[in-house]
Order: sequence, then structure tokens, then C-alpha cells
Amino acid sequence: MKKIKLDISGMHCSSCAMNIDFDLEDLEGVKTSKTSYAKQVTEVEFDEAIIDEVKISEQVKKTGYSSKLASN
Repeated sequence: MKKIKLDISGMHCSSCAMNIDFDLEDLEGVKTSKTSYAKQVTEVEFDEAIIDEVKISEQVKKTGYSSKLASN
């Protein structure tokens, strides 16, 4: 399992954060997604043998938000 943090832009409320988590956790290979509206960050734990950062970022975009790998 691998963990990454994504900086998210475009969230307007805590429901936006929940939408991101629901959509990411529906992806095969994603174990958990925890999004903080206050911090504008998503932490994702996933099986890198099944899915990668690019596909996760693409799903965030499909949900209606922008993302990039967090610097820390």
C-alpha cells in the first residue's frame, strides 16, 4: 500500500470533500480517502499494483476539482 497527499482546489464546502472521498473510494485499488475541506487536502491510501497517482488525479478532475501532489 502507498499513501499520497493531494492539494485540492475548487472545494466550496464539506460536501465537496465527501464527494471526493466517495468517488475515490469507489475506484478499484483505493483503500481509503480522507479529504479535509479546511486544509484543502486529500490523503489517499491505495494499492499501487492496481492503480496509480495519475488515475487518482484523473478521478478527482472528473469529480469537478483540481489536484496536484502535495509538496510535503
